[in-house]
Amino acid sequence: MNRPTQTQDRSPSLDQLRTLIAVSETGSFSAAAVRLGRAQSVVSYAMASLETQLGVALFERGKRRPQLTAAGRAILADARRLDLLAGQLSAKAAGLQRGLESEVSLAVDVMFPSERLVETLQAFAREFPTVALNLTMEALGGVLKLVLDGECLVGISGPNQNWPHVIEAETIWSVELVHVAAPGHPLARAEQPIRVSEAREHTQLVLTDRSRLTEGQNFGVYGARTWKLGDLGAKHRLLLAGLGWGSMPRHLVEADLEAGRLVRVELADRRGVNYNVSLIHRTDTATGPATRWLCDHLAEGAPADMPLPSAR
Repeated sequence: MNRPTQTQDRSPSLDQLRTLIAVSETGSFSAAAVRLGRAQSVVSYAMASLETQLGVALFERGKRRPQLTAAGRAILADARRLDLLAGQLSAKAAGLQRGLESEVSLAVDVMFPSERLVETLQAFAREFPTVALNLTMEALGGVLKLVLDGECLVGISGPNQNWPHVIEAETIWSVELVHVAAPGHPLARAEQPIRVSEAREHTQLVLTDRSRLTEGQNFGVYGARTWKLGDLGAKHRLLLAGLGWGSMPRHLVEADLEAGRLVRVELADRRGVNYNVSLIHRTDTATGPATRWLCDHLAEGAPADMPLPSAR
């Protein structure tokens, strides 16, 4: 393959690099044009100009859809890094220019301990009495979507196998999940531990993601028959009613276990499950003093004996 001839001695622009990122992530020039709000011809010209400036072919020629060459993949990695740095610089400058926010938006995973959240919000209200707090509770990828879309500045998100490059994530908590069922459920009466193949024969209650960001990822789903629920409280009530078995945060069912309203279901080779929770935010979004205080307070609140993130 002939490499484009380098005719201009100047560095690529951030606009060109961001166009390259958009083409790579959307899979086509037309989809990248829609994302960027530009004509497809402008996107095509930007990529042709970038190849000329760099003196390398970024895309395989003759393909129906744009596919990166080896050089293109290497350039893409650098483009993402430079885009992050530029976004961080702009966000830092904007944060320095602005004063105290009028509102802070926070999205929190439903698995996060409510006592810890309440403690943080009470401290925030004392520290910033004039700042309104917009709180949203979501499950699984719902928190990440809110932060990605810019609807929330900060999120306390559940695990993700591949964080988007514009997201900075710091693990701050690990929630212990336990499998439970009502005392009258067949799995509760069976000899423990129970083979996973036996558990599959019974309806498993599963918390679902209202976003599509964790589509294809398996978070402890073993049952051949599942009831999918978008609300953790509803799942809890169905478990108590004996309509299935499933996992719950230990701190939410501790009282039920002690009172005998629920019992532990021990699965063979599945005895310890940790749901790791991360503090996330976009690196290219400006944050004011109240948001930064909230992030610092949440990050510092992790227990000293928090388990290390476990492979899932």
